[in-house]
Amino acid sequence: MTKFALRTPALAATIAFGMATSAFAQQVQVRGAVVQLTVPDTESQAAPDSSFATVKAMALPQAGTAPPTAAESETQAPNVNFGPMGSSAGATGSGVQSPVRVAPALTGGARSQDAQSQEFGTSGQPFNTSRVLTPSTYAFSPTGWLTFSTPSGGYRCSASLIKPGVVVTAAHCVALFGSNKLYSNWKFAPAYNNGTAPYGVWGVSGVWLMTSYYNGSDSCAQRGVICSNDLAVLRLTPQNGAYPGSRTGYYGYAWNGWGLNSAKQSLLTQLGYPAGLDYGVIMQRNDSQSYVSASLSNNTIIGTAMNGGSSGGPWINNFGPGGVRNGVPYGSYSAREIVTGVTSWGYTNPNVLQAGASPFTSNNIVPLVNAACTNAGNAC
Repeated sequence: MTKFALRTPALAATIAFGMATSAFAQQVQVRGAVVQLTVPDTESQAAPDSSFATVKAMALPQAGTAPPTAAESETQAPNVNFGPMGSSAGATGSGVQSPVRVAPALTGGARSQDAQSQEFGTSGQPFNTSRVLTPSTYAFSPTGWLTFSTPSGGYRCSASLIKPGVVVTAAHCVALFGSNKLYSNWKFAPAYNNGTAPYGVWGVSGVWLMTSYYNGSDSCAQRGVICSNDLAVLRLTPQNGAYPGSRTGYYGYAWNGWGLNSAKQSLLTQLGYPAGLDYGVIMQRNDSQSYVSASLSNNTIIGTAMNGGSSGGPWINNFGPGGVRNGVPYGSYSAREIVTGVTSWGYTNPNVLQAGASPFTSNNIVPLVNAACTNAGNAC
């Protein structure tokens, strides 16, 4: 039997929850399969250790096992049955900006845009990663930086809007697996770009994640790393009665294998802010054919060069504006900008160049968004 080890150094360091943070005075309620954190108004200001200028990239949880071979990836997944599929549509926004400088701009090391060739690591799964030149335009603008406080300091992940005032990210960006504790002081800056928040910075009024991730009972091929429910949603605090999605737009989302062909494959666009590319201050785009691995908790696997800081970034079907159809029929699952997962983990060996994502299902993303949208007004 293969033995797995938890290889998350930056995450493991946060297990010393004896240090006091404001999160532990917040109102946490376990409601069946969903954990809800209500953030009081007094907690709306970011703590110094979650400022955009000083946060560190959250380490991407790392799998200590070898990835499936190419042959295994083509034969193990087709029997996976997620149940009836469903989706919720997104929308474009007005694009009106109100830029705020929240951190110094990158002073060196950034490269001009290069033509990107197809590449792959030892996994052999091809992908293409490149810098995003226009992060403030739709359909990039709903993605941004998510900063937060942990007992060991300030960290950042990636996240994206799936409702006007609701963002989705990885559960490991809101809690340490199985700890029954949550982090605190989340701030979201959609379309963050090299120290500037073109649509402002938004506080968080509530957080929802699956109880199984919170208490450590989740089904995981590798405990705390390759799991069924590494996702969470956060409801933002409105500003003057409005939410950022009215300006940035927001993505749709779908569940239970939406977008997959009969071999459980799809073409996905991954967005995020990996520390290994442009120091994590500029949005990156990655495109890869995906597959579902039955042996890895039914997680979706893509080829990618993204690492720490990209956690929680969206995996999107049909990214970008579609052309006007003139004699070309629409294929199956033709809706645009549909999120079906978020970056959850990578491999200990960086040469593998693959990442995984917990699947969006009717048992996780649906109850999480439903809970976040209860009495939420125009946030949803």
